Amino acid sequence: PVNAATNLAFIFVAALLATRMERPCPPLCLALVVILAAIGVGSGLFHTFANPVTALLDVGAIAAFVLLYVYAVNRHVLGWSRTNAFLGLAALVPYFAVAGAIFAMLPAFAISAGYWPVALLIAFYALGLRRRRPEFARGLAIGAGILCVSIAARSLDMILCDALPLGTHFLWHLLNAAMLGWMIEVYRREAASERLAAARARG
Repeated sequence: PVNAATNLAFIFVAALLATRMERPCPPLCLALVVILAAIGVGSGLFHTFANPVTALLDVGAIAAFVLLYVYAVNRHVLGWSRTNAFLGLAALVPYFAVAGAIFAMLPAFAISAGYWPVALLIAFYALGLRRRRPEFARGLAIGAGILCVSIAARSLDMILCDALPLGTHFLWHLLNAAMLGWMIEVYRREAASERLAAARARG
């Protein structure tokens, strides 16, 4: 029940972010907020009625968020064309396949092998943007750090279950809600500053 209930955190953070969106909102921000709420719904359904359909809703919403966020950064922060931004998404397929396989071979990381590559990807972007977009890169680095703690909580859940009957999986939900909300806010601020700079350049 706790694991199901803590998914409300995603919906709460999504609602909070929706109130902060200026009109018109930065590109793709609203879509990210909607997907954040969908993650809460999908994960909540899976933790209440675990079956292949709800599992797909759970994982699918998370995958959609990652893909859309990467596209948004490629397009509106790096300034890539739509074609190159989509090619960047295509490159994620071999990246996740290779990185996931590597993490799966490491005993301490295998249980969450599908999620560690996401934290690593965020760190790569933070490193690559540290000179061009230092504030944005710092925000990404903070997000990667929160995600690492969150994944650790997920990974320790079964190990600590005998000592902690409540487990630690609920922390995965709470920390993820905070992290994803933070990532949206980081992108929103960067997109808003870019639009302001463009408006000033136009006079």
